[in-house]
Amino acid sequence: MAAVLAEGGLERLAGAAGPPAQPRAGWPGALAFSGAPPRAHRALLGNRMLQTLYDYFWWERLWLPVNLTWADLEDRDGRVYAKASDLYITLPLALLFLIIRYFFELYVATPLASLLNVKEKTRLRAPPNPTLEHFYLTSGKQPKQVEVELLSRQSGFSGRQVERWFRRRRNQDRPSLLKKFREASWRFTFYLIAFIAGMAVIVDKPWFYDMKKVWEGYPIQDFKEQIIHHVATIILISFSWFANYIRAGTLIMALHDSSDYLLESAKMFNYAGWKNTCNNIFIVFAIVFIITRLVILPFWILHCTVVYPLELYPAFFGYYFFNSMMGVLQMLHIFWAYLILRMAHKFITGKLVEDERSDREETESSEGDEAAAGGVAKSRTLANGHLILNNHHKND
Repeated sequence: MAAVLAEGGLERLAGAAGPPAQPRAGWPGALAFSGAPPRAHRALLGNRMLQTLYDYFWWERLWLPVNLTWADLEDRDGRVYAKASDLYITLPLALLFLIIRYFFELYVATPLASLLNVKEKTRLRAPPNPTLEHFYLTSGKQPKQVEVELLSRQSGFSGRQVERWFRRRRNQDRPSLLKKFREASWRFTFYLIAFIAGMAVIVDKPWFYDMKKVWEGYPIQDFKEQIIHHVATIILISFSWFANYIRAGTLIMALHDSSDYLLESAKMFNYAGWKNTCNNIFIVFAIVFIITRLVILPFWILHCTVVYPLELYPAFFGYYFFNSMMGVLQMLHIFWAYLILRMAHKFITGKLVEDERSDREETESSEGDEAAAGGVAKSRTLANGHLILNNHHKND
C-alpha cells in the first residue's frame, strides 16, 4: 500500500474497472521475454506475477463499495483519511511496548506482588536422568501406563518414581506464580488504559449513541478458540483501517476492552491468594462479558454493520468479508460465554474444584503429605500427576 501511495498508484487503481487483464500478444513485456536469457525470463515473469497479484489484492472492488474509488480516500481540503501506510507505526510501537512492559513488570508489578504477599512455592526438581529426559523432550510429557512401565525398566526407577519424575519435570517448565502475576498485572493495566482511552475518544461522538450515524458521510474523516480469535481480531482491525471503517472498528475495540481488564484483575487476586475477591470480580466480569458480547455486539454493532450499510450502497466483497469475521468472533463469544457461565455457577454454588487435567504443583509440603498418606487415597488416587476423582481417570 505504501508503494501505491508513493508512486501515485491510487489513481491507476481508481481508474481500473476490474482486476488487471491478462497480458496479450502485444504486451510490451512479451518482446523482452522473446530475446531474454532463461534466468532473466524467469525474473521478468516472476515480477509480472507479483505485480498482478499486487494489483488484484488492491483492486478497489474488494475493499470499497461500487460508488467509491481509492481516489476518494486521498487527503484533500483539509480532510485526512486513514491509510494502510499509517500501520507502519505499529512496528516501532510494538518495540516500545515491549520496553515499557519490561520496566513495568520490574518496577511496578514486582513490588505490587510483594505488597499482596504473592509468594513462590518451593518446587522439587526432577533428578537428572538421561533416559527420562530424552523421552520427555522427544516423545511427550505425559507417558501412558505402558510407557511408564517401559521407562521404569530402562531407567532403574520404580513406576511410582517415574510418575513423580515426570510430574516434577512438568512443574519445572510451568511459569512461576510471580511470573504469572506480573503478566496479569501488565495485561490488566494495558486493557484498563485502552478501555478508558477508547471511551474518552468516542463517548462524545453522536454515532456512539446512534448506530446509523456510523455510516453517515462514508468514507469518514476520523483520527484514529485463542488463535482464531486473535487472527479474526487482527483482520477486523486492519480491514477497518484499510477501508475506513473507523467508527465501526473503534466501537468493536472499545466493547472488547470493557471486560478484559476485569478478568486480568481477577487473575491477579487469584495469584495473591485472595480467593473471595477473585471470585467476586470474576462474577462481575461474567456479567459484563455477557452483556457486551452476547447482547450489545450482536444486536447493536453487528446489526449496524450488516443492515445499515446496505441502505447506502450495494453489498461488495469487503462487506461480506468484514461481517464474516464478525460472525467468527460472535461464535467464539458464545462458546466462551458457555465456559464462563459454567465456571461462575461453580463459584456461586461452591462446587469449584481444581481441574483434574492440570498437573499438581509438588512442593516440599506436598511431598511430605504424600509420604504420610502412602501416596494412595480411595477417591483421590494420584497417577502420573493427575487427580482421579471417583477412581475414573481422565486423560489430558
